[in-house]
Amino acid sequence: MTQLEVTITDEKGRLDKVLTEKLTDYSRSQIQQWLKEEAVTLEGTPVKANYKVKNGNHFVITIPEAVTLDLIAEDIPLDIVYQDEDVAVINKPQGMVVHPSAGHPNGTLVNALLYHLKDLSSINDVVRPGIVHRIDKDTSGLLMIAKNDAAHEALAKQLKDKTSLRKYVALVHGNISHDKGTINAPIGRSKTNRKMQAVIEDGKPAVTHFTVLERFGAFTLVELQLETGRTHQIRVHMHYIGFPVAGDPVYGPKKTLKGNGQFLHAKLLGFTHPRTQEQMVFEAPLPELFEKNLEKLRKNI
Repeated sequence: MTQLEVTITDEKGRLDKVLTEKLTDYSRSQIQQWLKEEAVTLEGTPVKANYKVKNGNHFVITIPEAVTLDLIAEDIPLDIVYQDEDVAVINKPQGMVVHPSAGHPNGTLVNALLYHLKDLSSINDVVRPGIVHRIDKDTSGLLMIAKNDAAHEALAKQLKDKTSLRKYVALVHGNISHDKGTINAPIGRSKTNRKMQAVIEDGKPAVTHFTVLERFGAFTLVELQLETGRTHQIRVHMHYIGFPVAGDPVYGPKKTLKGNGQFLHAKLLGFTHPRTQEQMVFEAPLPELFEKNLEKLRKNI
């Protein structure tokens, strides 16, 4: 069992709506389910979804053990950039989901990891063995994988302390005039579309640094470095400043470059090895389709 505690300060309205706005890591349907199961209590008494919250209310949410999926090891081709007894680095292809869920029970990176790697950490529950951090289904590039719990804890701490290195390359719409910039804008679940993230005043801190690599007139190639790791962070931040990622089906324009999703690639990954303390840095080349589109743009300049 896991417990979450939520204290009401200035929020108003129905409990289900307020919890959805405050607990951005969970979906509205998940929160509704907890309320139906009487997992949300106020002073020890279960409360209903339509309860009108009051200033000072302190809610305790008891999250039951998840009903897990039957994970199957699948012989899916996997680009293992590096591995030893503690860690692995994977170059994830565009289109691959990182871990199983109700909508993606198999064919994920985790299913492939179970086949190709001998051991995986167990910290992130049974449906996410070894997974320290994620990238979106249609984002390609490098991920660190923990092969035991000690390595997982060390790598997760580096992410939290912002000592790991994560650099991305993205092709975005528009001509960015500045050579460099920093986007410091909080991100949370959109108030108007619960399936999207957005820059909102009460969101979690999010910082993205960008450097222009090439300009193509209608498009700009940028390198981005993350300080934080919010859901869809790069995609949301670039949309927020008016330069959405090309091919992004959620935050970008409909008229865009042909591809299999956003032109966003996790190019560089660096961390301190949890056992040897060696500084490890890995780089993955851009996917073939990404490179082909860049070649076309260069010819049209």
